[in-house]
Amino acid sequence: MLAQIVTSALAFNGMRPAAPVRSAVNMAAKKAVAVSSGFEDALGAQAPLGLFDPLGLLTDADEAKFDRLRFVELKHGRICMLAVLGHIVTTAGIRLPGNIDYSGTTFASIPAGLAAIDAIPRAGLAQIILFVGILETSVMKDITGDAEFVGDFRNNYI
Repeated sequence: MLAQIVTSALAFNGMRPAAPVRSAVNMAAKKAVAVSSGFEDALGAQAPLGLFDPLGLLTDADEAKFDRLRFVELKHGRICMLAVLGHIVTTAGIRLPGNIDYSGTTFASIPAGLAAIDAIPRAGLAQIILFVGILETSVMKDITGDAEFVGDFRNNYI
């Protein structure tokens, strides 16, 4: 426990950690993964890997393709965060009141996690897919053209 307290305190002391030891193996691995696409100084490029592009999606990419991939990465990350939060909430037993359909199936009777897919009525799943499609094509994009950064979906509402 004392080690955890000391480690936590050291995290906030403002000192930079010692530089990692560079070896021929580390340098060769870095050169194998590093991308020479002009985006090495982009936000998110970190030592020791630099710009990590294992699939080579940025090979011969221009700024528009880079921005599109960054936009998609941000959107999918936000969706994943909402999905994890939804899983945590339903696993904790928090459910909407009332019925999910006209036949009397309650929200409380729907299990948590992936088991919910089989328990939700098919019409409900179709509504969810339609709603996500509407968000994808109409809402979750820069409608006004005034975005300050990639992934800015405020659209003058904030």
